[in-house]
Amino acid sequence: MSLLRVENLSIHFGGVQAIQDLDFAIDAGTIHSIIGPNGAGKTTLFNLITGLYRPSAGAIYLDDVQIAGKRPHDLARMGLSRTFQNLRIMMNMTAVENVMVGRHLHLNTNLLACMLRLPMIVRGDRAARKRCIELMDMVGLGADIDADAGTMPYGALKRLEIARALAAEPRLLLLDEPAAGLNERETKEIDDVIVAVARSGVTVVLVEHDMKLVMGISDHILVLDHGRKLAQGTPEEVRNNPAVVAAYLGNV
Repeated sequence: MSLLRVENLSIHFGGVQAIQDLDFAIDAGTIHSIIGPNGAGKTTLFNLITGLYRPSAGAIYLDDVQIAGKRPHDLARMGLSRTFQNLRIMMNMTAVENVMVGRHLHLNTNLLACMLRLPMIVRGDRAARKRCIELMDMVGLGADIDADAGTMPYGALKRLEIARALAAEPRLLLLDEPAAGLNERETKEIDDVIVAVARSGVTVVLVEHDMKLVMGISDHILVLDHGRKLAQGTPEEVRNNPAVVAAYLGNV
C-alpha cells in the first residue's frame, strides 16, 4: 500500500489550470523528487497535499485516508510535515527554541497545568528539548543549540527548518527547494541530511531544481510540465527519457 496517493488531481485559479488530472503514488521509506521548470505546478502540488489549497477535482490519500481539503494542523497530527521555499525561521529565538516550536503537537498544553508548572509539564518540556537536540544533531547543528538564529548562516538555517519539521515526528516530510540558494558545500550538507532522514524511517518528497542532488539521492522522480505529468520513474529512467532530456535536463 502506498503511503501517499494522488488521483485525478486538478486545481485552477480563474482560467489558469495549475494542476491537471495528476496521478502518482509514493511508497513508504523512499525519497521521491518532483521536478520541472518554474510554473510547472510543483509548489502548488505541495500546497494541495498540505492543505493550503483545496483541489478543484480529484483526491489525495494518506494511508488510504482521503485528506484533500483537510486543515494543515490536522494533517500534521496525521504525520505530514513540510518546509517552504522561503525561510520561516524566528530570528529572535535560539536555534533549539525554533525546533521546539515544531514539537508543540507532542506537548501538554493544558493552560492551568502550564501556569502552575506541574511536574508533568516540566518533564514534558525537558523531554521535548532533549528530542529537539537529537534532531539538531541529525542535521549537523549539534554545536548550535543555543545560537541566536539571526546570527546563523543561510545554509545552517535551511537545515534548522528541516529539524523543526522533524520535531513533529512526521511519517511523510515534504521539502520545498531545500537546496535553493546554497553553495556546493551547503548543498552536500543538505544532501546528507535528506539521506539521513530517509534512513531514520521518514518518507521524503522534495521539490528541487538541483539536478545533481535529485539524481543522486532519489528513488523515484516525477516530472511536471504545465501542471501535467510528463514522466515518472527511477533517476535512470527519467535521465534517459527523450521528452525529459529535451525539456529539462540537457546533458545532466
